[in-house]
Amino acid sequence: MSNARAAHLTRRGILAAGGALGLGAVLAACGDDDSSSEGSGKGTTAAKSGAWTFKDDRGTAVKLDKVPTKIVAFVGVAAALHDYGIEVKGVFGPTKTKDGKADVQAGDMDVSKLTVFGNVWDQFNVEQYAAFAPEVLITTTFDSAGTLWYVPAASASKIAKLAPSVAVSVYDRQLTTPLQRVWELAESLGADMTAAKVTDAKKRFESASQRLRAAAKAHPDIKVLAGSAAQDVFYVSGTNLSIDLEYFKALGVNFVEPPASVLKASGGWYESLSWENVDKYAADIIMMDDRTATIQPADITEATWKKLPAVKAGQVIARSPEPILSYDKCVAMVENLAKAIETAKKVS
Repeated sequence: MSNARAAHLTRRGILAAGGALGLGAVLAACGDDDSSSEGSGKGTTAAKSGAWTFKDDRGTAVKLDKVPTKIVAFVGVAAALHDYGIEVKGVFGPTKTKDGKADVQAGDMDVSKLTVFGNVWDQFNVEQYAAFAPEVLITTTFDSAGTLWYVPAASASKIAKLAPSVAVSVYDRQLTTPLQRVWELAESLGADMTAAKVTDAKKRFESASQRLRAAAKAHPDIKVLAGSAAQDVFYVSGTNLSIDLEYFKALGVNFVEPPASVLKASGGWYESLSWENVDKYAADIIMMDDRTATIQPADITEATWKKLPAVKAGQVIARSPEPILSYDKCVAMVENLAKAIETAKKVS
């Protein structure tokens, strides 16, 4: 996220901006990813070579004597690595819901077997982390400065002294670039990227992307809006910085979004609307932030929301602003949007 956003936004605003950020080998036939060169083949060494090196998206090369096994990662990154067969034992970020079940960002991991250093924003148990003796910390970054996502600013320096860090950028690029970077990271950690499960997932992602491109081309009049709900505010996402929205737009999806002059106030991420003004932008499909820290569509009681044409038509779908960056997990969100566009009624 932008430096300004990270510096002064409230926790709610940060989460909502995340809703504005992010719905997600590069799929050249489907995307127009002009940043793909940033992520391809960045200095990885194969796990079998003994020593391990990985150059991350900050340009930082992490070098260890052996392939790390005591990995601590942001939960979404850990979930992606899990899909490639790399088991991360320590995590931070939204891992468990209040009832102890797996958070949506935990993917298919068995959360009962994980050591969780912090389950919510600005929470990170440094003492527990030190005792864990991590070999590397892996997370994403939402700004050009490489700020480590979900690593609290107050304890960042202490955390940094305990293990080197790797950051995968999810800032101002299409989904296919961080997908490729996590693929390379998993491969460097010893994952079998020729396994049928892995290659099949990539093929399914490519097919889903082709389907979305075709749906957008066949229904250019269908307008899509990406939103996120909080108790007092409805956030409307811009598309120019979010990895999923940038990718969907490159595939031809017709997004309705705030003008750049309005988005400027949030560093380009979103516009905040009162619930009375939630009908400011006309849309046929609304994609809603699916993270547990946000209010889900079924729980929104505001009358203005219920009167929206897309809501009345049942044309509200889930969006993953922080997608789990494995091809397997990104298939569903691409297919869901494609299906929604294919079947949507024109209501705006």
